Amino acid sequence: MTNSDKDIQFMRAALEQAAIAETLDEVPVGAVIVRNDTIIGCGYNCPISSQDPTAHAEIMALRDAGRHLSNYRLLNCTLYVTLEPCLMCIGALFHARIERLVYATPDPKTGVCGSVIDLPGNTQLNHHLQVHSGILAEEARWQLRRFFAERRERCKANRLLDSLNGGCTLS
Repeated sequence: MTNSDKDIQFMRAALEQAAIAETLDEVPVGAVIVRNDTIIGCGYNCPISSQDPTAHAEIMALRDAGRHLSNYRLLNCTLYVTLEPCLMCIGALFHARIERLVYATPDPKTGVCGSVIDLPGNTQLNHHLQVHSGILAEEARWQLRRFFAERRERCKANRLLDSLNGGCTLS
């Protein structure tokens, strides 16, 4: 199996994690951590359901992999994630010493791997990782767009119900 075939296989696993987040009405972002061609950590977005602002997919996968390895250093590991990491998550990847990051689609609002800023490209930082993007980007983008479109429709329907009920929300 080639590296690109492996990247596709593991990004599909990350997309499966994102689907779990979506079933919980969380933003559908998923991540997996791979070492020696084996998934050692999985995670999906769950800040709303866990009431934890740090519960991004990448952080959850890092925690899972750390438990699996009994170590906070995740040497020789690749993290696959469906959306470009934010500032908090890239910082955690640096601290964990992730060797390689593969993300599906850019995040033009909070992405720090080239979209808003490029932290992995900053040579002043003490850890550097390889960054690859675009693996199954269309699938990841579609999953996110569909989620937000459905959420907007639900909000619109709720506003309509509120207006029909004289501005009162029924429990």
